[in-house]
Amino acid sequence: MILYGLPTCSDCNKARKALAEAGQDVTFRDVRADRLSAEEWAPLLAEFGDNLVDKKSQTYRNLNAWMRESEAEDQLADQPALMARPVITDGTRWTLGWDDDVRAGWT
Repeated sequence: MILYGLPTCSDCNKARKALAEAGQDVTFRDVRADRLSAEEWAPLLAEFGDNLVDKKSQTYRNLNAWMRESEAEDQLADQPALMARPVITDGTRWTLGWDDDVRAGWT
């Protein structure tokens, strides 16, 4: 299982803790420190599309107008912290966020 996120993200940390307590073997991928390639972004974008970009974040609000109008893959390649978090996959299914439904599906 891979959890994509940031080490400073509270939802990512909650998810990591809950998954570990549930006995899941989780590999954490820090998308800012260990940037994803275009090939690695592709399945995430295929699954979530533009929803993968957190348009409510300060990072998004700080983008220039040209970058805000660009495609999600370009935004994420330039600013990986824009990714809505966490993204969790076991290789066959994908989830975005850490709400009650997601938590119940993994733990």
